[in-house]
Amino acid sequence: MLISAIGFTLLNTFIKYLNHFNVYQIVFFRSIGSLFFTVPFLLKNKIYSLGNKRKLLVLRSVFGFISMVLFFSSLKLISMGSAVSIRYIAPIFAIVFAVLILKEQIKKVQWLACVIAFLGVVIIKGFDIEMNVLGLLYALLSAFFAGIVYIIIRKIGDKDHPMVIVNYFMIISGIISGCLSLFYWKMPQLWEWFVLFSLGIFGYFGQYYMTKALQSSETNMVAPLKYVEVVFTMIIGVIWFKEIYNIYNLIGILLVVSGLIINVLSKQSK
Repeated sequence: MLISAIGFTLLNTFIKYLNHFNVYQIVFFRSIGSLFFTVPFLLKNKIYSLGNKRKLLVLRSVFGFISMVLFFSSLKLISMGSAVSIRYIAPIFAIVFAVLILKEQIKKVQWLACVIAFLGVVIIKGFDIEMNVLGLLYALLSAFFAGIVYIIIRKIGDKDHPMVIVNYFMIISGIISGCLSLFYWKMPQLWEWFVLFSLGIFGYFGQYYMTKALQSSETNMVAPLKYVEVVFTMIIGVIWFKEIYNIYNLIGILLVVSGLIINVLSKQSK
């Protein structure tokens, strides 16, 4: 899980670094880079790549694409630590959708986790008058659409292999972003080609090692480590991009992460 956190942190860092590129061009390279791993995996293991729940797979990919574009856009406007922590409230939105759409019963402690996480978001913005409101909105909307993605994946269940789901996501994201990026295309320099293609590599390995961690140990033991990414991202933001976090930013981020960890632990408790 720590390796996964490092992978996602490097992904966030290079997206921030590529601030002068249009977000659609960044999403395009992020998607294409991951396909170099997903397609060979499906071919090698002879997995039916078209999938079984095709409508849901397409729907998951479209909402995932929207969420990714919004998150990458937020990284351009607000600090990395704030963007990552706010986007991670997606499971909180998923709880609400689970109640409204799937008619699931939610524990009281999970609702408490929701309140704590949203209180953290309020504090992050409420005491930071310089925070870009549009960037905050992008991060919140990214979490909202990611919450919808979680519900769709739940509906897909075990009907399709996880790599099929990821492959659909990367193909559809690559096609849509590729078409849209034609209107904003900027020719990268030699070293920027390497950075752009590395986005797919870091994103893939971040996802791969997170999956390995969840498969190799109890979820309530490793899942909270997922949020170490917030810490790693904040450290790089301060060192590389000279980002500044005041005491209220830190309290807000701590509340968001605490609420998410409470939610993870409550779902695993008997």
